[in-house]
Amino acid sequence: MSSFTVYPAIDLRGGRVVRLRQGDPKQETVYSDDPAETARQLLRTGVEMIHVINLDGAFNETQDANLEALQQVLATGALVQLGGGIRSLESIQTCMDLGVARVILSTVAVSQPMLVAQALKKYGPDRIVISIDVRRNQVYTHGWKEQSLFDPVSLALAFKNAGLHTLITTSIVRDGTGEGLNVTAAKKLAEQTEMDVIAAGGVDSLKDIQAAKEAALRGVIIGRALYDGSVSLKEALAC
Repeated sequence: MSSFTVYPAIDLRGGRVVRLRQGDPKQETVYSDDPAETARQLLRTGVEMIHVINLDGAFNETQDANLEALQQVLATGALVQLGGGIRSLESIQTCMDLGVARVILSTVAVSQPMLVAQALKKYGPDRIVISIDVRRNQVYTHGWKEQSLFDPVSLALAFKNAGLHTLITTSIVRDGTGEGLNVTAAKKLAEQTEMDVIAAGGVDSLKDIQAAKEAALRGVIIGRALYDGSVSLKEALAC
């Protein structure tokens, strides 16, 4: 991967490509009924890896349609980092068997820290990352519905000795809003943990992407801005 990577997002719900505002399933916008074609369009632009989230898994809902869509996306040859409802070693192994390049763990980082340590030992830090989803400097879990007792830095450092070196951090209040990326918070997390941080939530323009790069972050995830046309993926990759 490049030293700085742009990750276009495909959020799956009921087998369709959607975006939620602040993670709220009641504020859903559908962008495509064909995730595989969406992936092919992204690949033609030259992306390195696609960020795929199984929203049904995150919300503990029926996942059959999303799993079928995931397999279709993987069949395009896309490298995929996958998150959403992955809460057991068995589900991690299933993802790996399907051909997922990198698995994103979130809720289990709070509820089952030993599982994360086991996954890091078995698969290595290049294939396991932690997603730290933040509202008012507190980490939220279970599809962003439940507040944990952790702040972002303490949760990240809890796994550093286990070998973790890459984090994804999302500003929940900005996600899907187009209010701009919280580069300051992501940079602070990177500096205080001395880990690689990928930022998400609220990307609105190329300025957000450039600011993330200048802040020495390792990447940025783009969702709604990409589908609404606020950001050209070709121009984003050129950054």
